Amino acid sequence: MSNDDNLKVRQTVSEKKSFKELTIIRNIIFWIDVVDEGQNENAIFVRPFNDKEAVPQKLTSKKYNIKNNFHGYGGKSYKCIDFKNNFYLIWIDQLTHALWFQIFQEVEINDKSQNKYLDSVQEPRQLSKSIDGNFDSSFVISQKNFLYGICEINNRDYLFSLNLKKTKQDIYRIKKFKNFAGELSSNTFATLLSWLEWDSPYMPWEKNDLCFAQIDLNGDIKKIKKFSNKLINAKKNVSFFQPYWISETLLVCSEDSSGWWNLLFLDVSEIGNIFIKKRVERNLIEYGVPQWVSGITLFSGTIKNFFCVAKKENSLIVEQYKDLVLVKEFSTPFSSISDFSVFRNKVLLRGCGSDFWGIVLEIDFAQKSLSNFSEQIHIDHIKDCSKPETFWFKGFEDQSTHSFIYKPLVGNFKKPPLLVRAHSGPTSFFDGSYNSEVQYWTSKGFFVAEVNYGGSSGFGKAYRERLNYKWGIVDSYDCKALALELTKSNLVDSEKVVISGNSAGGLTALNCLLYESIFTAAICKYPVIDLKDMHYNTHRFEKDYLNSLVGNYAKNHDDYINRSPINHINKIKKPILLFHGKKDKVISYKQTLKIQEILSHNNKYSEVIFFENEGHGFKNIETKEVVMQKSQDFLKNALKI
Repeated sequence: MSNDDNLKVRQTVSEKKSFKELTIIRNIIFWIDVVDEGQNENAIFVRPFNDKEAVPQKLTSKKYNIKNNFHGYGGKSYKCIDFKNNFYLIWIDQLTHALWFQIFQEVEINDKSQNKYLDSVQEPRQLSKSIDGNFDSSFVISQKNFLYGICEINNRDYLFSLNLKKTKQDIYRIKKFKNFAGELSSNTFATLLSWLEWDSPYMPWEKNDLCFAQIDLNGDIKKIKKFSNKLINAKKNVSFFQPYWISETLLVCSEDSSGWWNLLFLDVSEIGNIFIKKRVERNLIEYGVPQWVSGITLFSGTIKNFFCVAKKENSLIVEQYKDLVLVKEFSTPFSSISDFSVFRNKVLLRGCGSDFWGIVLEIDFAQKSLSNFSEQIHIDHIKDCSKPETFWFKGFEDQSTHSFIYKPLVGNFKKPPLLVRAHSGPTSFFDGSYNSEVQYWTSKGFFVAEVNYGGSSGFGKAYRERLNYKWGIVDSYDCKALALELTKSNLVDSEKVVISGNSAGGLTALNCLLYESIFTAAICKYPVIDLKDMHYNTHRFEKDYLNSLVGNYAKNHDDYINRSPINHINKIKKPILLFHGKKDKVISYKQTLKIQEILSHNNKYSEVIFFENEGHGFKNIETKEVVMQKSQDFLKNALKI
């Protein structure tokens, strides 16, 4: 490894993120950006649509930490609603633990240098009192100036309302949910509400309910109806995703009764008689993802001009519907899309690719007729980049399993070392988006492989359910199988095979080192190492996660013990490098602390490093620098290179 390693580590981790939580309303784009990183201060900004040269206007002038902590993982932290010819902006502030509200109106732009696109009609007001809990940002406003939302207090979710004309008020709890709820939405006049509910022992992508409510003139709930249909969910577990209103009586969502998250259009003209207006069944296409965070949007628009994002095999497509009829399918150069938002003919999204950073894409379909996104999007591709190649192999029980492989950019070795990456979740997936750590290792001559082991999302329900009751078995087997396949193909050095994983991927990685494994060493960040401890101490959202991954705790107690790396750490004689933040609320660093002495004793190259001010997922650039530098030093010694 070269003498310029320190410089390249700095370049690898210094990416600046911006344009978070994008939304378009009329001709204005809203987003969140950092104001003072040291003080946890951020703000909401705006600029005109499709005018990247316009100077952004900062809307929230006071000091706020605008952030969503709903269900532990959060999501979108504000919502802007086009209401009564004004912009109604509501946001969640973590400094006051309350909701804030401000009204703006659009101004005529005469001079772009003035960078003022919205005028304040009403100064910011603290709508709610502080709560000991969390708000979601899926807000709805009724014609009577009531704000509806979902909050989390004392391990229970509530539907609540607030009067927009009052300040620092107690939230009015309308409905106490049995357990979890989210994705609140409404038709234009908020006479009909919809949301998702789920309860033990299911996660929302395993089974949830799509619910509707009718609102009377006083803003009270008149009737609640749970959607049930013999073709969809009457006799089996089904997951609904992103209920979204495209007219006063029509709602679109996706559901996985066919084995894939496919589109479903519902007529809700009568809440007592909800029926299917149109159902789209397409194999190998996913119009949904696991709802780890709230506010994920893959659908936007109206019945006259409706757009949606879907994963089609290894690529992402955008579809356009008019009056429920598919009129156009656009291929894209993106491996991931976020912040998907539509206003009339204007489409806004943030896209990432295999060889470019995230770009903000703005397209006005009223002015352009696009035959292909890829042909008309200007992208600054990253040079000297190893691009992912799809590689299918036989995994657990000889099932076809997906991975991405990245070949080394330089020939530093006779045969390159192999770094296998196990994703976290474990209900997650690698999408092939540009990753600076992957590129760092390929630039050093490493061959990198990302494993979408059984249980990963994006390949249909059956693929996702391969991991049911077999976490710690299927995932580890698939990682080993891929490593063996690559060594048998003579592509990598069989004596220099490393596995890495974060969180759930850490459990996979550590289990891979047991029992005559092909792996030489492991690098893990904030790993799951004790399933028993996770069962008792994990946060609320994941409390029932292990029911499907391992099984009922009382009935499957031995599996919880046998698949926990902490109970086998003495058997592992291979070098391990562990990182953990002491502010981790998902997996306590004390679990890693328990094995620190054992690891150091078992192998002289093993090391455990703690960070005082990091949580579950490292944020600080300085921390990331340390992680990369320590990993580099560790592999020099462990692999003898």
